[in-house]
Amino acid sequence: MNKDNSTDELFDLKTSFYLGNFQQAINEAQKLRISDPKIQSEKDVYMYRAYIAQKKYGVVLDDIRPNASDELKFVRLMAEYLSDESRRDAIIDELDSKLGSLNVTNPLVLLIIANVYVLHDNLETALKLLHNCDSNQLLECGALAVQIYLKMDRHDLARKELKKLIDLDEDAIVTQLAAAWVYMATGEKIQDAYFTFQEQADKNTATSLLLNNQALCQINQGKFDEAQSLLQEALDKDSNNPDAMVNTIVLNQHLGKPVEVTNRFISQIKDSSKNHPFVKDLLLKESEFNRISQHYHSSK
Repeated sequence: MNKDNSTDELFDLKTSFYLGNFQQAINEAQKLRISDPKIQSEKDVYMYRAYIAQKKYGVVLDDIRPNASDELKFVRLMAEYLSDESRRDAIIDELDSKLGSLNVTNPLVLLIIANVYVLHDNLETALKLLHNCDSNQLLECGALAVQIYLKMDRHDLARKELKKLIDLDEDAIVTQLAAAWVYMATGEKIQDAYFTFQEQADKNTATSLLLNNQALCQINQGKFDEAQSLLQEALDKDSNNPDAMVNTIVLNQHLGKPVEVTNRFISQIKDSSKNHPFVKDLLLKESEFNRISQHYHSSK
C-alpha cells in the first residue's frame, strides 16, 4: 500500500499542480482549512510552488518568513534562484556548502532542493538527493528521478524508476504521467502516452501542459494537423508556454509554414523564457555563427 503523503485533504490541490493547472491549485489551497501543522506546511509548499510556476516570485518572497518551516525556506530559496539571475551561482555554491551538514530525511525538503539543482542543470547532485528520498512517502520524488534520467538519455534507469512507482501505486497521477513521459521518450507506446494525457484532460482540465504533451505525441506519430490544433489550444490557454512554442516552431518546419511565422515565435520565446534550454542553445549557436562570420567578408 502506498504511503504517499497525498492525503485526501490535499488530493485536489496536488492534482491541479501536477497537471499544470496552477491557478486552480492556488484556489484549492486557499479554500482549505487544515488543523494538522504538517499537512498545513505541505499545503503551503504546493501553493507557493504553483505561484513559482506562474513566475510570481514576489508573492513567495514576501510571504515566506525566516521562521518558516524547512520546507518553505527551501521553496523561498527556489524563488530567490529564479528571480535573480545574477545570484544563481552564489545560491548554488551556498547550497553546496550546506549539503554536507544537512541531515535531511523529510522527503518534501529533499524534493525541493533536488528541483533547485535540476534548475541549475546539476542533475547528478539532484539524483543523489532523490536517492535519499523514500518514494513510498512521496511519489513525486520518483517521478522527478524519471524526468532526470530521461534528460540524461538513460532510458534504462528511467524504466527502473518507473517500475518502482508502478509497484507503489500504479493509479497515482504522478505514476501515470511518469509512464507517459517514458513512453514518449522511448517511442515505444506513444499512443498510450497520448491517451494518458487525454484521460487526465477529460477527468480534470485540459491544461496547456496536457495539450502540449498530447501535441508532442501527435508530432511523433506524424499527425501534424492534429498536433497543430492541440498546440493552438495550448497557447490559447497560456500564450507564454515555452514548450508549446518550441513544439510549434518544430511543427511549422514540418508544415512548411513561412519563416516569418516561425521567427515570431522565436522572438516571443526569447522575450518570455530566456532561460529555456531551447533559447540558451539557440543564443549559443547564434553567437558562434556571428563569431565565425566575422572571419569572412562578402566579395564585391
